[in-house]
Amino acid sequence: MSLLTPYSKVPELNTATVLLVENEEELQSKLADAIVQCEKEFNVNVRLARKLPLPVENKKTRPRIDLIVFIINLLSERSLQSAESSLSHLHSDCFLGKVCFLVTDARCGSHTQERMVSVRKLAASHQCPVLCAEHRTADGVNAAAVRILNILKVSAGMSPIATTALYLSSLTRCSVTSDLEDD
Repeated sequence: MSLLTPYSKVPELNTATVLLVENEEELQSKLADAIVQCEKEFNVNVRLARKLPLPVENKKTRPRIDLIVFIINLLSERSLQSAESSLSHLHSDCFLGKVCFLVTDARCGSHTQERMVSVRKLAASHQCPVLCAEHRTADGVNAAAVRILNILKVSAGMSPIATTALYLSSLTRCSVTSDLEDD
């Protein structure tokens, strides 16, 4: 088993790479298009994967991955299970500001609330942020793309050094309610 490590490659000048991981590929391509079309001050490469580990065949040509986004559809138990199983294929250094969770369908019933609690616990245990996105509208997808680009800018080292630590800590702080901390 090959672990995905964040610092095994040399970064490209003025370029950041985000890996979008989604088992069901419902939001993945729309989000990738929105990220590429957003106005930004640096080049962005978007890679797509259904799950981890990534294929070993193209390991040498794969660019350095600056941010890994796990997209979880709360209406699907399989989506959450796929994200959980993929986490074991990441080196522990990836959890230092290089991973986040993006959840969809957070408002769609009691099953989603139970899964949301599971996602929040998972994110808290790995010190990763959880973003909520509305994937059924173009505005919702664009808003998610902007938030991911803001995190990508910090995780790729594209923001000023003086503000990076403060900004990154505010982005990676998982908003866990007190009832989750009691469990």
